[in-house]
Amino acid sequence: MTRDAGSPGRRRKLRVGVLAAALTTILTLLCCVGGAAAFFLTELAGDEKDGMTAGLACDPAHPVSITGDMPRFTEYGEGQLRNAAIIVKVGQDMKVPARGWVIALATAMQESALRNLANSTVPASLALPHEGVGSDHDSLGLFQQRPGWGSVEQRMTPSYTARKFYEKMVKVPDWERRPLTVVAQRVQVSAFPDAYAKHEELASRIVDALAGGAARTVQIAGRAVCDAASGSRIAASGWTAPVPGGVGSGFRTADRPSHHGVDIAAPKRVTQIHAASTGRVLVARCDPDHSGRRDCDVDGYPGKGGCGWFVDILHAGGYITRYCHMVDRPLVVPGQLVQAGEVIGLVGSSGNSSGPHLHFEVHIDGDRSSRGAINPVPFMRDRGAPLDGTT
Repeated sequence: MTRDAGSPGRRRKLRVGVLAAALTTILTLLCCVGGAAAFFLTELAGDEKDGMTAGLACDPAHPVSITGDMPRFTEYGEGQLRNAAIIVKVGQDMKVPARGWVIALATAMQESALRNLANSTVPASLALPHEGVGSDHDSLGLFQQRPGWGSVEQRMTPSYTARKFYEKMVKVPDWERRPLTVVAQRVQVSAFPDAYAKHEELASRIVDALAGGAARTVQIAGRAVCDAASGSRIAASGWTAPVPGGVGSGFRTADRPSHHGVDIAAPKRVTQIHAASTGRVLVARCDPDHSGRRDCDVDGYPGKGGCGWFVDILHAGGYITRYCHMVDRPLVVPGQLVQAGEVIGLVGSSGNSSGPHLHFEVHIDGDRSSRGAINPVPFMRDRGAPLDGTT
């Protein structure tokens, strides 16, 4: 297996502000690709990075309660969490897959901060139970729906507004695989289409807490299955394991303290590498070895140094994933928006490697250096996409 630290040569710490500036430059040049091009310009200062509810069991049949005690989140109060429970329960009752609950929650988090809002320009709404007053046109409720969605009373009823959102969401083609911000925008037609993505991480954690770890499930043959997201199968959290298989060399072990990721053995050239989550490609190139050579089109060897052909992807919440030792030039380019599960390259043995495998890393806070690296195994397991086949 590789002896590399999984970190490209001459790396330096890229903090969130630097990443935002770099992406702004890249995406300005890519303006012609439309609204999705600006996906992460406003998302780099997203929700907290301490992960989802660690150790939570996964029970696809867990009933959602809207009357019992609510879980505690520093970002929201009890009333807002109860509204979240209503949104999730409506989705559960409608048999919408859990991925839809995450999308609906993230949307309501952006639109109303999970508060049932009346509107100062709609006097009738002020006479109905509400948790704040907005003034955006004639929009009302958790999802800020306008008159075409229903009467004033209907739009001020959380269960009604949630149902209307789901009814329109499931009509979006391939909605379960598409980026959350794209699906939410197709439903809401917002003036700020890129704003939803920053809520995906926290929405997933809330779904997990309310619905027994449901964000860790993936739909297989019409059934919700826990901890089985891999390749093109995307968990409700929006994450998937990049390749099948188990971890052979772990994160910062006693004999390899500078190994900042994990190694997953897989056949050369025939094994596809999938983007672990929707994101923007930061880097896709040949990493120079210790001698400064960029000869990634040939197999490497232990002690050579470098990641070989590799890709770094920035995800909402400031997470970065890294994929090393590809056999050929990556199938993606810097600035490109990739969907969760999209094929970005093939397993190889380029760079500092002793055999075909994927070296996979996860970094937090937009920090590409070793200081930002965390253990990918619990991180991916908490998102229903285990790297080692265990729960």
